[in-house]
Amino acid sequence: MHEGQDAAQTLAAALGRRRFLQAAAGVGAGTALSLGTATAAAAAPAGTATGTAGRGRPSPFTGVLQPGRGRIRGDHYLRSDVDDVLWGYVPSVHADPVTRVRSGRTITIDSVSHEGILEDQGRDPVAYFAGHGVRRREVLDDAVAIASGYDRTERDFDTDGPHVITGPVFVEGAQPGDVLKIETLEATPRVPYGVISSRHGKGALARTASGAPAGITLDEVMPPVATDGRSSGIPTDYGNVSVFAEIDGDKAAIGHGRSRVRFPLRCFFGTMGVAFSESGGLTAPEANSIPPTLGGGNIDISHLGAGSTFYLPVRAEGALFYVGDPHMAMGDGEVALTAMEGSLRGTFRLSVCKKGSGDAPSIAYSYPFAETGEAWIPIGLSDPDGSVGGQNGDLDVAMRRAVVNALDFLEHDRGMDRAIAYAYLSAAADFAISQVVDRTVGVHGLLRKADFAG
Repeated sequence: MHEGQDAAQTLAAALGRRRFLQAAAGVGAGTALSLGTATAAAAAPAGTATGTAGRGRPSPFTGVLQPGRGRIRGDHYLRSDVDDVLWGYVPSVHADPVTRVRSGRTITIDSVSHEGILEDQGRDPVAYFAGHGVRRREVLDDAVAIASGYDRTERDFDTDGPHVITGPVFVEGAQPGDVLKIETLEATPRVPYGVISSRHGKGALARTASGAPAGITLDEVMPPVATDGRSSGIPTDYGNVSVFAEIDGDKAAIGHGRSRVRFPLRCFFGTMGVAFSESGGLTAPEANSIPPTLGGGNIDISHLGAGSTFYLPVRAEGALFYVGDPHMAMGDGEVALTAMEGSLRGTFRLSVCKKGSGDAPSIAYSYPFAETGEAWIPIGLSDPDGSVGGQNGDLDVAMRRAVVNALDFLEHDRGMDRAIAYAYLSAAADFAISQVVDRTVGVHGLLRKADFAG
């Protein structure tokens, strides 16, 4: 925000990194592993950019971004203050906005990850992260405030969604029937670490109420059945597994010894949405933050980082945009349950698209749609209406919808014969699983723009 402050922060980061590397060279990286938490090497000290990777690529982490500190790029700025966020639920069409922006303007939002503050982790991020070598000044003040002071709703760990949702933002001029165009301009790590969690009863290999899910045995369930402590009713005794991850240059790292692995960082927001639920009350089941809907929400598509555009059909005046579930990296499928979850600072341009303007793909007026510089991304959800009492988690349904949405886009927006478009999708387009863990599962296609260059 202030050049002098930024310069001082950068200098402190460089000095801290040098001392950290010297210390690491002398003592090595100590690690520990237990059922409740699996710990990789301790995170770098507060404000220490993990610097430049061994092959010369800069780290996306440039220093701890406490609320209001560091560079803020947007025309507007929104913090995750404890009295404004929702924990486990997304705003309904009746929600009161926390700020307003004009169409076409930008907003910077400091999001907070739920990992490290949840009940099964002790709901005390200072103590939780201290167990992984993280010092107090590396823990975000807004995360601490939410963990200790959130009281807008009464938390129920077994029922509520985990996500901290920031917003909603009222976008002037947005009306039902429009599209909100969300351009992600920035997705910057606020801290040099994250967490990847696997919880009993959730994930691709989760135990079901009747035993093992189809296709695997009880011995193949993850986490192992013998460690399931949910009957205790005490979240910290559930036996859930959380793996600590650190930013290591331009990559992330988990594990130790032969289990240590590094993988690319890919920062994006797992949750970006507009108000969809028409139910009253902050904790209506239809507003649970876990399943994605036609209003977006927990869509979990890894391509939606900086440089991407996400289109959502508007259902409420002002659209009521919100974000949450910040990810530092995620594999398609998100099989264990979570991505590498870590707090991000995001900057977004929010623009209203009117029907007939040509400013948004035609499919976006009824269904979420995305694009990057390289590809158009049609989306399919197994249960886009956000039903309760048992979401439909059938990947076949999501796949069919993604294909139909791709065909509609190619026919109506690109002018292709539908049969030719169908053949093209079979010969050249890739369809990937977005996620299999959000009750409503998702599939997205990747249609390469270069294929249509002539």
